[in-house]
Amino acid sequence: MKIKTIITLFIFTILFGCKTQQSQSESTISEIKTIQIPVREYSVLTVLWQQHAAEYRALAYQAYNTAQLQLDNILRNRKNYEKPLAIVTDIDETVLNNSPYNGKMIELNEEYSNARWIEWGKEKKAEIVPGSLDFFKYAASKGVEIFYISNRLLVQKSETIENMQKLGLPFLDDAHFLLRETVSGKEPRRLQVQKTHEIIMLLGDNLSDFSEVFDNQNTETRNFKVDSLKAAFGNKYIVLPNPMYGDWETKGILEGKYNWTASQKDSIRHSKIISY
Repeated sequence: MKIKTIITLFIFTILFGCKTQQSQSESTISEIKTIQIPVREYSVLTVLWQQHAAEYRALAYQAYNTAQLQLDNILRNRKNYEKPLAIVTDIDETVLNNSPYNGKMIELNEEYSNARWIEWGKEKKAEIVPGSLDFFKYAASKGVEIFYISNRLLVQKSETIENMQKLGLPFLDDAHFLLRETVSGKEPRRLQVQKTHEIIMLLGDNLSDFSEVFDNQNTETRNFKVDSLKAAFGNKYIVLPNPMYGDWETKGILEGKYNWTASQKDSIRHSKIISY
């Protein structure tokens, strides 16, 4: 009788232990499933890089040093242009550093919104991208006009100009300041400048800042077109570094699917990683 009792207790102990372990495992799995990854967690390293990496500053200086060398070459070998010379430049991440806005999205765990973007613009605290002020002042001193073509919203015009005036940038009148009105594509505004000026150089952090051939293209096409136009980069086209956002992600990695959930976007980003 004693032996049967001992065996029964032994079996009960084992079964109870297994049940407890199973319950703990299920609880752990449940906890893992409920962990929510912050919606901007994927961008933390990119914002840190732009704000702290000396390599970011070095690349920006390199871009603007190259731009000045090219400008000198153009002016030295000047053709008989019938129209005044002009440089077309983007603003955000080309002239103004907006990484604090991206930092705010991380802090508040939220995606892009016009309201938050407008709020940041009203602060008028965007700092200059390294090298840009010296280059644009130099170009202006050589008689070259600067046209700012940006997809900032039209309602942001006054505070954007004030921000740039505080930094000392040239050509901030209405004629040289072309923000987005109806469409985000920049080609119509470039053509508008081209009617009266000879565009000798374009600067930007996004391929669509240079030509409409890059508009609304997937990753494969974007890479193909860059390869086919490789001679233009460092000559007529000067690219600034921006790892935080751009068509490379929205049109490329995310394939233009703006309405995907944060979880879906996270999955597609991981699916595009190349490993070995």
